Amino acid sequence: MNQGDIYIKRYDIGPDVLVAVCDIELIGKHLEEGGLTLEVSESFYKGEAVTESEVVASLRQATIANLVGERAVRCALANSFIEEANVIFIGGVPHAQMVRI
Repeated sequence: MNQGDIYIKRYDIGPDVLVAVCDIELIGKHLEEGGLTLEVSESFYKGEAVTESEVVASLRQATIANLVGERAVRCALANSFIEEANVIFIGGVPHAQMVRI
């Protein structure tokens, strides 16, 4: 993963920290599969272009994370933030959510 391969956008919502993480080439895409749809909107996902270590640091702080794309999901899997069983595919693109209770 190179600098700029992934966008992260952080939202501080009361006591929670929501982190939106997505592969940069997915911004603006509309994904559909079965009855599922996902808008990878620039307004929600496009934040700072970061490295894998920055993704990991942000996920460590997050209480909620929304992950879209092969690199974003692979990074979260490799660092044990999510499990493979919780990854779904929408339009062939991996998507997962994390909630820390």
